[in-house]
Amino acid sequence: MAGAFTTVRFEKRGAIAHIILNRPRHLNAYNIAMRDDLDQILDAIYDDHEVAAMVISGAGRAFSSGGDLTEFGLAPSATVARTIRFRRDVWGKLKGLPIPTVAAVHGITAGGGFEIAMLCDVAIAADNTRMWLPETGAGMIPGVCGTQTIPRRAGIGRALDLCLTGRWIDAREALGLGLIVEVVPSGRLGRAATAMARVMSAGGRDLTALAKTAVWDGLDLPIDRGLQLERRCAQMARRGARASK
Repeated sequence: MAGAFTTVRFEKRGAIAHIILNRPRHLNAYNIAMRDDLDQILDAIYDDHEVAAMVISGAGRAFSSGGDLTEFGLAPSATVARTIRFRRDVWGKLKGLPIPTVAAVHGITAGGGFEIAMLCDVAIAADNTRMWLPETGAGMIPGVCGTQTIPRRAGIGRALDLCLTGRWIDAREALGLGLIVEVVPSGRLGRAATAMARVMSAGGRDLTALAKTAVWDGLDLPIDRGLQLERRCAQMARRGARASK
């Protein structure tokens, strides 16, 4: 599949899948073609049990500038466009991968690009990163899960600040807000993200999937039901460990 896409590069390096957003002349703006490419790639990663972790990054001077505004309003039917979008639930597929996912962001990381990073399990940023949500200034609200993922990481007040003001933050402020887990020099970004993906995947795909279920799904539950979910996942992990001996 590595050469089959026009907007994204897809590579497997050992057990790590690498997705590189590849529209550098357009600051890796997310368009319909990129949606379709990512839809196929995420399906392939989900089905490939040799893949233990995934890293997503951007080519050129940006991670992603968000949605491609030149395509807004071009769909012949808003109803058809919504149907296709819901059928190809790219963001649900990204969040639902049963492996560790690491966003390696740099430069411009705006709008949907910022939100893509927040859908990954962790994000690492180069020291030249600028992150912001410009949607409200264009008469929209963040539509790639940003209104849900950012408050879960940074809290409601900080999420409302970012969503409503559209101000940009640098990598250090993003680290302080809990939106990213590490800041590195831009020349080390790829190596740092790959190293983190390897460490996070050391327990194996099945164990990772259970841990992710406990954390992500537990966020939506009262604490007592969250603890029940944790116990179920822990029991399944123990059974899996015994079966593999």
